Amino acid sequence: MVKNQLIAVTGDLGFKFYRVKTINYSSMPFVLNTVLNTLKKLRNNDKAMFFPRFFKTGKGQYGEGDQFWGITVPNNRLVAKKYYVEISLDDLNEMLHHPMHEVRQCALLMMVYRFEDKKLPDIRKALYQLYITHTEYINNWDLVDCSAAQIVGSWLEDKKRDILYRWAKKGHLWEQRIAIVATYHYIRKGEFDDTVALCKLLLTHEHDLIHKATGWMLREAGKRNPDTLIYFLAEHHAEMPRTMLRYSIEKLSADTRKRILTGKYF
Repeated sequence: MVKNQLIAVTGDLGFKFYRVKTINYSSMPFVLNTVLNTLKKLRNNDKAMFFPRFFKTGKGQYGEGDQFWGITVPNNRLVAKKYYVEISLDDLNEMLHHPMHEVRQCALLMMVYRFEDKKLPDIRKALYQLYITHTEYINNWDLVDCSAAQIVGSWLEDKKRDILYRWAKKGHLWEQRIAIVATYHYIRKGEFDDTVALCKLLLTHEHDLIHKATGWMLREAGKRNPDTLIYFLAEHHAEMPRTMLRYSIEKLSADTRKRILTGKYF
C-alpha cells in the first residue's frame, strides 16, 4: 500500500520533516482483494441492468454472455489510479480472466497507467506481452478503445508492426479492432501510413464495430492531415461501408459531406 509518511532529516539547524510516499510491500498480497472489494462497493443495479443491452450481450451478439456490476468508467478510473502502483502482474492476469466486465476494464486501465508512469521501474514489455496474450478477454469495444493505442501502439512505436497486420487479416473481431485503434498512437504523432494500410485491409469487413473503428481513425488522421483522408476517399469512397464513410467525414464541412455522400465530390 502507498502511504504518505513523515520522515525527519537532520541538518545544520536541527530536524526538518518531509512527507514522502512509501510502499508497504508486506501488504502486496492483499491488493487484488482490496481492488475487487472496492469495485464491488461501486456496483449500481440500474446500470447493471442497462449495460448488457448497451454492450450487446444477448445470444449471438458481439458481447454475448458478458456480465456487469454497473460501474461507470470515471469511477473505475479512480480505482485504477489508486491501486496501479501496487498491483502485480499476477494480479492483473487474474483480473483479465475475471467474468465481470468492469474488473477486466479496471485491469486494463491500471496497465495503461503503469505503462505510462515513467517514475516507476520499466515493465512495459511485460505489460505488452500480458496484453497481446489475453486478447480473448479484451472482448468489447470499450475495453479495446481504452487501452490499444496506449499499450500496443506505444510499445510498437519503434518496432516492427507486423502483428497489427496479422491481426487485421486473422478474422478475430477484437484483435482486428485492437490493430486499427492501436494506430491512434501514430496518428497523434503525425504518422498515417499504418492507419491507411489497415483501413484498406479491413475495407470489406462485415462488422459494424470495424466500420466505426476504421472510420474513426480516418477521421482522426484527416483532422491532422486532410489530404490523407481525401486521397483515401477519392480511391475508396464508392466501396466503403456507409458507417465507415459517415464516421470518416464527420469533421468535414456540411457541404463537403453532402457532396461526398451523394457521389458529387470526386
